[in-house]
Amino acid sequence: MEVININNKFKLFKEHWSPKIIGQLNGQDVKLAKLKGEFVWHDHKHEDELFFIVKGSLKIEFRDKTKLVNEGEMIIIPKGVEHKPIAENEVWVLLFEPSSIKHTGDVNHELTKEVYDWI
Repeated sequence: MEVININNKFKLFKEHWSPKIIGQLNGQDVKLAKLKGEFVWHDHKHEDELFFIVKGSLKIEFRDKTKLVNEGEMIIIPKGVEHKPIAENEVWVLLFEPSSIKHTGDVNHELTKEVYDWI
C-alpha cells in the first residue's frame, strides 16, 4: 500500500497518447495519460473504459453525437461503442480499464501501444 500523488506522476512524462500504469486492482489498470490532438476511431469489444479528466477538457466523438468531458468529470464508455477522443489543448486523464485492454481496440495505428510503462 502506498499513497500515490497523481500530479507528481504526471510530471514524469511528456508524451501524448501513451498511457502509463500507476496501479492495479482486481484485474484493472489505473493509468495516466496526457492527450493532445486527435486519436483514432476505435472500440473495445469486451471492455468498458472510464475516463476521468484531471486537467483540461476532452471532446469524445461518437458516431451519433459528441460529448464534452471537463476537468473533474468522468465518462464511462461501454464495451463495443465506437469513439474518438479529441483534445484541442493538452488534457490530463486518469483511465480505469481492464488490464487486457488494447488501447486502440482492434485498430493498428502508429499510436497503438503494445506495452504500457509503469511509473
